[in-house]
Amino acid sequence: MLEILQIPVLQDNYIYLLQDTYSGLTAVIDPAVADPVIDVLVEKSWQLDYIFNTHHHSDHIGANLQLKQQTGCKIVGSAADQARIPGIDILLGDGDVVKLGNHCFQVIDTPGHTVGHIVYYSADSQALFCGDTLFSLGCGRLFEGSAEQMWHSLEKLKALPAETRIYCAHEYTAANGRFALSVDPDNPQLRQRIDQVAELRQQNRPTLPSTIGLELATNPFFRAHDLGIRSNIGMTDQSDLAVFRQLRLLKDQFR
Repeated sequence: MLEILQIPVLQDNYIYLLQDTYSGLTAVIDPAVADPVIDVLVEKSWQLDYIFNTHHHSDHIGANLQLKQQTGCKIVGSAADQARIPGIDILLGDGDVVKLGNHCFQVIDTPGHTVGHIVYYSADSQALFCGDTLFSLGCGRLFEGSAEQMWHSLEKLKALPAETRIYCAHEYTAANGRFALSVDPDNPQLRQRIDQVAELRQQNRPTLPSTIGLELATNPFFRAHDLGIRSNIGMTDQSDLAVFRQLRLLKDQFR
């Protein structure tokens, strides 16, 4: 099996530490800082073998070189972004597969938040490590890529099995929920999710992982086809891409 540990760091980041329990091989996803990762490795008596990076932002690669120096691990990331990922050893692109023991992770190109963003999908573990492309009830800001690129990236993720667990890199669900409710107020599943999120956060518990199925029902950025959302933002006759672009603009301006 694949053991997945969630490590909260900084203000709202999550680092994920993975171990294939059969081989003992261990990887960390997007280590922003080193010390919390080292602490868990020591506590669990694990040896770090790989760093999987989704993109180059500092709160995702900040600990790359320190962890590599201390553990001798290999750093995995996008070939398209190799110049911006410190210490990268293994270059990957869309459709490539990286293995952690018996577990295979398919690499999916998901430009939009950045032009070199990738995600890691494990079909056998029903797990998606999606960095800043997809959030629970939201999606990443368009810092480098276009709305069209992000829309196509999300379309790829929407097509994954509904039971796929989504391990996002930030605890943004409550804030995303407030925006989602502003454009999709008559969605009972969204209201139920927001109530659940509020209860979890009151207990200082994570709202993640979510699932693809839950996001299909509640995430407005997965629901550009929805007639209620289209009516609420005055875009009943526009394309899904146009609706998505407007939703992203509205979210950027939402307070």
